[in-house]
Amino acid sequence: MPSPRQSRPPADQPPTSRPAATHPAGEPTAHPSENSDTSKISATSATSATSETSETSETVNSQLTQTVDPDERPHPESARPESARPESARPDTTGSSPGKGAPLGVHPVDESRPLGRILLFGIQHVLVMAATPISAIFLMSATLGLSAGLTVDLLSAAFVLSGVGSLIQSLGPWKFGPRLPFVMLPGGAPLILFLAIAEQHGVRIATGAVVLTAVFSFVVLPVFSRLLAYFPALVIGTMIVIVGVNLVKVGAVLVTGQPGSPGFANPTNLGLGIATIGFTVVFYLLFTGILRQLAVMLGLFAGTALAAAVGAIDGTGATGGALVNLPHLMPFGSPEFNLVAALPLMLYSLASMAEATGQTVINAEAVGKKIDKRTDVPKTVRGDALTSLFGGFFGLPLMVTSGENIGIVRVTGVRSRFVTAAAGVVLIVIGFLAPVTRAISVIPTAVVGGTAMVVFAVITVLGIQMLGRSDLDKHTSTFICAVALALGLLPILVPGVYGAFPPNVRILLESGVAVGTFTAAVLNILFHHVRPGVAARLTTARAEGDR
Repeated sequence: MPSPRQSRPPADQPPTSRPAATHPAGEPTAHPSENSDTSKISATSATSATSETSETSETVNSQLTQTVDPDERPHPESARPESARPESARPDTTGSSPGKGAPLGVHPVDESRPLGRILLFGIQHVLVMAATPISAIFLMSATLGLSAGLTVDLLSAAFVLSGVGSLIQSLGPWKFGPRLPFVMLPGGAPLILFLAIAEQHGVRIATGAVVLTAVFSFVVLPVFSRLLAYFPALVIGTMIVIVGVNLVKVGAVLVTGQPGSPGFANPTNLGLGIATIGFTVVFYLLFTGILRQLAVMLGLFAGTALAAAVGAIDGTGATGGALVNLPHLMPFGSPEFNLVAALPLMLYSLASMAEATGQTVINAEAVGKKIDKRTDVPKTVRGDALTSLFGGFFGLPLMVTSGENIGIVRVTGVRSRFVTAAAGVVLIVIGFLAPVTRAISVIPTAVVGGTAMVVFAVITVLGIQMLGRSDLDKHTSTFICAVALALGLLPILVPGVYGAFPPNVRILLESGVAVGTFTAAVLNILFHHVRPGVAARLTTARAEGDR
């Protein structure tokens, strides 16, 4: 229902007639203000009605004040869609009173807060995503048979480059980074491709492939930017749902282990993962204010404490060793460049660009900031490519924007990009301080997985919300979404379904995000661009033939 602020015309303009409202079923309905009987009401009756309305409004407001959770009480501007509100009027959710200490017109994503509070929220981001670079480097070490010293060196580089990438994406220097709360990390599909190239051609060619892919991203970005017009909310929402489901599965595997592996679905690990989720829910339910915003981190701490109590923590790796560790440039030697070997990684980078598109859009929605896809998405891709370019020379796989922090932003309501910038600084410090790295590495993966499942599920919900604004009541939109979800979720829900295909083809098909996004984009073009154009031409040709 529109608020009086929306419906009342400006003082210097005469009232204008409004078009008839449309019922959801398509039937026109008259506005109350345009009813003929209403127009005959006398000034005395109008005054009386206004008085009664005011009394009713006061009563309702009084009831809301008594019954609504203070953290859930609507902002005075909440009757208007957030995207339609002035940025200065949007609610502040960074843990302090709205507007205090910030100039008028500054969006909450651009507001700076007290250093201690920003640092605390930044540490929360780090704790949730820290398991990803640790597990990525440990997987590299186990697959390639690396020494303990080289493993520590790569882990240090992973934290430092994750911090540098987070600073680039959050602060947005020049044309790099969208100035949104992003955190970067290695891992996922790029890591698997990196390891496949390393096993087949050698690790120096694999690092060269990372450098070539980063350069390739810069080269094809102008062409990709022109295609963003064909990525409406229907396509991006479908992609975000697939990304969210895939990430929930990743978090679940941290809890259960890989199917068929020793200790799969260990009851202790399952109990720790579920208990961590339960702790997070309890903290979010009982606490208010800043403590509620820290519910994810508090749940992680509580799960770790429980793991220590049941003897599920191995603390041997947290002791001994040097105090400072500096990452080494080209730890495997100078990169070697082979275009054929790098081709699978370069092709994947196209899917990575599409995923960066969805993450940029959904991140902007999570913080309530309006962006221009044609300009802001390329900034995210440039930030990814620049960080990956540096990472290749430090022996790392492609660096990508993290999905974890988007979920944290939505759960906690902390929208300031300076929080993730602080997380970037913390990551760099961790990369240099070896004892801190070792201490974080002892947090059980089951605890991290339980936290990650909640955060990743939030991303799925954000995708569903976006699909809800994508005209799914139209049969064609429903059909496009259904087909894209079916093909995109197939390799996620049924691992190894494309195992009989050639390796290079299998690499692409097994990326559910790439398949689902490509399917949604192509079907959207066919149904919403090509088909209407063909139908219009046929109609015109028939009309001319009937003359």
